[in-house]
Amino acid sequence: MFLTLGGLLLVWQLIVTLGELPPYLLPDPLAVIVRFWRDVGLLFSHAGVTALEIVLGMLLGTVLGGVSALTLSYSQRARRWLLPVLIASQAVPVFAIAPLLVLWLGYGLASKIAMATLIIYFPVTANFYDGLRHTPRGWLDLARVMVPTGRRWAILWQIIVPAALPALGSGLRVAAAVAPIGAVLGEWVGSSAGLGYLMLHANSRMQIDLLFAALLTLALLAVGLYFLVDAGVKRLLPWHPANPENLDID
Repeated sequence: MFLTLGGLLLVWQLIVTLGELPPYLLPDPLAVIVRFWRDVGLLFSHAGVTALEIVLGMLLGTVLGGVSALTLSYSQRARRWLLPVLIASQAVPVFAIAPLLVLWLGYGLASKIAMATLIIYFPVTANFYDGLRHTPRGWLDLARVMVPTGRRWAILWQIIVPAALPALGSGLRVAAAVAPIGAVLGEWVGSSAGLGYLMLHANSRMQIDLLFAALLTLALLAVGLYFLVDAGVKRLLPWHPANPENLDID
């Protein structure tokens, strides 16, 4: 990870040096790091707002996505009506929806949480739905033989859902990577705090080093969220062979 980061910084410095780019177009990495260190309190205060929006959006998007996937899997009528709407919603640019959400929900946290939820909802729903549809047939046949007729609901919660959890985990990883997009888009459209607001504020004042420092903070926040979600999924699914500690080739 540190080797990759060092390589990116080296490429960045080479572009600035060889291209002789002025600081208002692309500041050098050292200037951005110095600005980050100088304004770390300001950056972290805005990052806290963005992180709250992302986490709440993740929670809401995961719940809605999980319920939607279960509904799609076990209701043909829901598939007929909800699945086309779900697919069509991805054709609408998220940036076009953001002004409406700010108009409807205001400039506070609600509109940004809604944006993050919209971004997260589709990957969670799509991955979990795919996992629910691909339970091994042998498991289901054995369960239907062993489980009494009056307790067939147990097949859902004890076999089908656990078998689909790795797919849900993949959806959560994707959601963690894209969740900051929704929150920052909402902040760009209208807000008084957050990293997106700070970026716009810095850009309007030509404080490009502060703008890049905010981008760096957002990148660190996104990477931290991804690895946190990844660690949580691995901890909750220790039996899944995708976990490196379960891969034994000897």
